[in-house]
Amino acid sequence: MTDLYAVIGNPIAQSKSPQIHAAFARELDEDLRYEAILAPRDGFAAAVAAFRAAGGRGLNVTVPFKLEAFALATERTERAEQAGAVNTLKFDGEDALGDNTDGAGLVRDIQDRLGFVLSGKRVLIMGAGGAARGVVLPLLREQPASIAIANRTVEKALALQRLFAPFGAVEGGDYARLSRRQFDLIVNATSASLTGELPPLPPGVFASGSLAYDMVYGDGATRFLIHAREHGAAQLADGWGMLLAQAAESFFLWRGVRPDTRPLIGMLRGR
Repeated sequence: MTDLYAVIGNPIAQSKSPQIHAAFARELDEDLRYEAILAPRDGFAAAVAAFRAAGGRGLNVTVPFKLEAFALATERTERAEQAGAVNTLKFDGEDALGDNTDGAGLVRDIQDRLGFVLSGKRVLIMGAGGAARGVVLPLLREQPASIAIANRTVEKALALQRLFAPFGAVEGGDYARLSRRQFDLIVNATSASLTGELPPLPPGVFASGSLAYDMVYGDGATRFLIHAREHGAAQLADGWGMLLAQAAESFFLWRGVRPDTRPLIGMLRGR
């Protein structure tokens, strides 16, 4: 019997997940069907129950349901617990395992596809919302020299510092604290690129050989990536690779095999 998976959200028409997982299934000759579910904003639990009753094996969860998925899970991975949100559910009988694959996807894209080794590197994360929170622990697991978190609202950055300090060298603060410091990896985890804005980075933050990574993806370079290129970043990447890599993490959780994401970047960019 063909196994059933889906992505659930509201809105959902823009999701690339059905296209991505269909490609993964073809690549690995896995017998599965993957759908998109538009759930009412007040009907997440009912939609999940109906999906499970129809034989559904796993779900990707997108906005606005990641917190509800966290609550619905009967068991959660450590990275889901630390992220405070679930974007992947795996069903086994009455059990529902909740995971968060965003941070693992970011790390795998940076190290495997881009060839950028994180160990010993100085990392800056811009932003202190859910996107940032979801990637700090997986980055720390790769033993960087340090992680700085900068945010306009300082208390949010300090809250992440307190949360993740037991796992490694993390500091939170405002953008002014970055003056006269350099970083090997700068991750834009803010939503600024969606509106063409730029976080208030002081000059000189891009170290020699640095990677600038924007978690936002779209057509063409974001304003942050253009700024990074003009101010010394040696390597640029947008969120397409992370999107694919976190999807591959979900696929691995469900199926036990890991797709190769590299051939699909061009497909997603519409080439």
